[in-house]
Amino acid sequence: MKNALGQFDEEAYALFMEMATEEYAHVEKENLPCNKPRRDIQGGKKSVVKACKDGKEKLIRFGDANMKIKKHIKGRRKNFRARHNCDQKKDKFSAGYWSCKAW
Repeated sequence: MKNALGQFDEEAYALFMEMATEEYAHVEKENLPCNKPRRDIQGGKKSVVKACKDGKEKLIRFGDANMKIKKHIKGRRKNFRARHNCDQKKDKFSAGYWSCKAW
């Protein structure tokens, strides 16, 4: 994306961004299976899931894309679940439910 002088070439950058957006296209709700989270970093969120209940569907994005989680450490997992009241999260249409389920 830099030319011979080390400066950014705007045309090459625009072409790169166009190709990048085609590769990571918008997640279509119709193509996702119900209640199966998947990674899709978009809009500052790390994961996406199509939540389905009672014949209704909703696209839920959850998880901070810039944060590294270490759920394999028992103490961190316990603190996260206590801090977010995970034992009370029952609504599949909330991001908190899916975040707690991932932990």
